[in-house]
Amino acid sequence: MSHDNNGVSRRGFLKFAGAAGISSVFASKVLDGAESNDSNTATQTPELPRRKLGKTGVEIPCLAFGVAFNAYDNQIILRKAVDWGVTTWDTSNFYENGNSELGIGKFFDKNPEVRKKIFLITKASGAKTINDVDKRLQTSMERMKIDHIDLYFGVHGLSHPLQLNDEMRKWVEKAKERKVIKYFGFSTHTNIADCLTAASKLDWIDVVMASYNFRLMQDQKLNDAVQACYDTGVGIIAMKTQGKEIKPTDADKKLTEHFIKSGFNEGQAKIKLVLENKCITAACVGRENIEHLKQNVAAVLDKTELTKLDKEVLKTYAAETSCGYCAGCGNICDSVAAGVPVSDVMRYLMYYNSFGDTSTARQLFAEIPQQTRNKMLTVDYSAAESRCPQRLPVAQLMRQAVGTLA
Repeated sequence: MSHDNNGVSRRGFLKFAGAAGISSVFASKVLDGAESNDSNTATQTPELPRRKLGKTGVEIPCLAFGVAFNAYDNQIILRKAVDWGVTTWDTSNFYENGNSELGIGKFFDKNPEVRKKIFLITKASGAKTINDVDKRLQTSMERMKIDHIDLYFGVHGLSHPLQLNDEMRKWVEKAKERKVIKYFGFSTHTNIADCLTAASKLDWIDVVMASYNFRLMQDQKLNDAVQACYDTGVGIIAMKTQGKEIKPTDADKKLTEHFIKSGFNEGQAKIKLVLENKCITAACVGRENIEHLKQNVAAVLDKTELTKLDKEVLKTYAAETSCGYCAGCGNICDSVAAGVPVSDVMRYLMYYNSFGDTSTARQLFAEIPQQTRNKMLTVDYSAAESRCPQRLPVAQLMRQAVGTLA
């Protein structure tokens, strides 16, 4: 009988999941340690595959956990994440008005031994100055009751490489000297390729968290930038791995039906495809639902490889639904939309419509200056629409944003 390196026997896997591939049965029974008639079937906590995080040399699980929810009132999911080996946690001083970080602090206070197991990431969301970056770092450490951050994203949502200036570099050097951060980087979901290319040329950027999914990987410029980071030792953690549309469509049902026949769901397939790129250290997926966490763990434990047909189905789906997905190329639309942050608003609509995260969507929209929000209905978006590679109905979506997010 063969055993995978995750501690779950192949025979046990087949017993619970069947030969077709991993399923929710495997997720709910094997991961919870259900008993088996086979005394040799492994029921201990599985070990997730690990990869090196660029030049940091640190090895982390290839599944990271986005704690973008009220963890203060949802402690059980943090426990489950630890139990199932999901020990890279990504949060922000912004998430749930601080209740994400406060919840992690509450968990560490009750389980102090766990802190050593967790590779902790947080972000300086909304920081406009270096002073803001430093203040947010101090606030994050106080909330989480810790003396350092493993990986600090001093820019949350980098949109232009010019933000990676010399002032930022000097702050990073001092923060590392003070031992309040171990590693530094940024997150980006706008102009991603340009931001990644810039990171590959800066020796003080350790890690980037970037949007990367079955849609975006069709862009060769982005793939080249990912490779450049990998070649120069900049670690990459993928986020937005599900490639959700601004608003769900009927095509989603066909995609789901295809992958159910393959033995896993379309969300798992999307994670598996991202992790096929060895330049990606981990896929960061954030949901506060334990069942979803199980499914994500199951996806990275499963050894079943996507078929050529599976990949073609995803590629075709990406093409057919491209007019409902914002690729984050804000350098195109934002520059011709009279100062309206079109690409950001598109993302907020995705949170609202596809993820059902209405509070975050509205909170982010409210941070857009009032003067900008006031003119969103009067701006001529025809230039943005004509230049949009995805052919998005920009004007219509901006009206929707004002009507639903304001």
